[in-house]
Amino acid sequence: QVQLVESGGGVVQAGGSLKLACSASGRISSLSTMGWYRQAPGRERELVATVTGHRQKTYADSVKGRFTISRTTNRSAIFLQMDSLKPEDTAVYYCNYRRLTDDAWGQGTQVTVSS
Repeated sequence: QVQLVESGGGVVQAGGSLKLACSASGRISSLSTMGWYRQAPGRERELVATVTGHRQKTYADSVKGRFTISRTTNRSAIFLQMDSLKPEDTAVYYCNYRRLTDDAWGQGTQVTVSS
């Protein structure tokens, strides 16, 4: 089973930046998609960004132009560079690993953006 550990969360002022990291251990498939999701209190967990094993990327409309997802060449880690942060970006951010036969989640890291 793939295991995921997130890091990099914290508290920043609006307009600031953070970079999240997710380290994966186990067998990483070249066909896997990894991504970042976030969940705020009282809201559904939502997609932020994904990256496939072939380096195709997808972003939620709310973060396009502000967030950038990347993946290491060995596919064992992903990052999320977050710029121009807004208070509405405040949430717990979760790393996800997904393929047909596996679906793994990290424990999450808190991101708080103050006004």
